Amino acid sequence: MSGEHYPVLWIGQVAVVALPAEIDVTNADTVQDELLAALDQRAVLLIADMSRTDFCDSSGVSAMVRVFRRAVASGSAMRLVVSTPAVQRVLSITGVDRLVDVFPSVAVSLAGPHGQPQPDSATATADTDGGG
Repeated sequence: MSGEHYPVLWIGQVAVVALPAEIDVTNADTVQDELLAALDQRAVLLIADMSRTDFCDSSGVSAMVRVFRRAVASGSAMRLVVSTPAVQRVLSITGVDRLVDVFPSVAVSLAGPHGQPQPDSATATADTDGGG
């Protein structure tokens, strides 16, 4: 593991993890570990914010699927935020976009697929150093 941490914004029991510009074989395990750490802290909803991610290879896709499976097994939900066409295409080709809900922004992902109200933003706290 590289020792790199990604910023986590907690909104109640919702964890929004900001992921890097590239997710590939060099950091996919770290990305997976960071997302799983948020689940381990009892997140009921995990949002993997890939809005700044412009490249994601098969190891990154696999990491997302493994985290999704863990979330479901633990009774949590997971959503992806994707804003770049290249990453959206990879998720579409691999079918991940049919497994995990994909949203164009964090705000839309917080509203949910059926327009549920956003969690109370007054309880938001930022963990910008990855808890370290």
